Amino acid sequence: MSKQTKVWVALATVYVIWGSTYLGIAYAGETIPPLFAASTRFIAAGALMSVIVLRLRRGTLRMPRRELLSCALIGCLLPGANSMLFFAERTVPTGLASLIIASVPLWMMVLRLGVGRERLPWPVLAGVGVGFAGVAVLAQPSGGAKAWGIALCIISALLWSTGSFLSSHLPMPVDPFAATAVEMLAGGFVLLPISLFTLHRFSPSATSILGWIYLVAVGSIIGYTAYVWLLKNAPLGLVSTYAYVNPVVAITLGVLFRSEHLTWRLLIGAAIVVVAVATVVSREPPVTAHAEEAVR
Repeated sequence: MSKQTKVWVALATVYVIWGSTYLGIAYAGETIPPLFAASTRFIAAGALMSVIVLRLRRGTLRMPRRELLSCALIGCLLPGANSMLFFAERTVPTGLASLIIASVPLWMMVLRLGVGRERLPWPVLAGVGVGFAGVAVLAQPSGGAKAWGIALCIISALLWSTGSFLSSHLPMPVDPFAATAVEMLAGGFVLLPISLFTLHRFSPSATSILGWIYLVAVGSIIGYTAYVWLLKNAPLGLVSTYAYVNPVVAITLGVLFRSEHLTWRLLIGAAIVVVAVATVVSREPPVTAHAEEAVR
């Protein structure tokens, strides 16, 4: 298999896997308490990632205290953001949730502009403005979506953006796999004690269990491994296309497997957000990330 073929196989893997994690979250959260599903997902994925670091990569999880604290902080933000989707997707269709989360690159530009005091090209600024107009179109309760669920998706996107932004400004381990393992374990163990208070009715269905396993093994491990390989073997601009392809995959899967309806509001908002994110990402590719990609 040629390198070009491997690149496209890996890219298709990232497209499909990260686009399908919204469906996995919806299924897992049907009968597993959201916080418990999220916390145990990241503990399990973090443990598997640790095995990869120590056994397969012959690496180490030891790191300076500053890097460890950075990983812990980001680990609290990112799984926290993801856990909100387990709540939100009980009322918000997976396609709509994916489109709101697709605004993460837009929020990151806002953080770079406001906190980082960076000067961004005018096409990027225009793309951010248009993108948020698309989010405003989407953020209307309809089709069974509840206002509180949409609000949780927006907060999730904000937390995700903050964690992504901080990961490029704080001291981080050189090995992204080690950083990801520590971040997922930290976030999972922070959420776990809180989640135990929600287990008064714990009777998960086979579908929810399979969804949870898919998120751990496929979403966090296989998807992230393919992503890291792409960062080293493909142009960043090409790799970054996942940011606006994932929602298309999520919408398609939602229609096929959960009978979600395509409304004109959703289609118009989707077109605006996807075009805006594509513009922003193509002009300003997102900074290489760590666990913010593994928690999809």
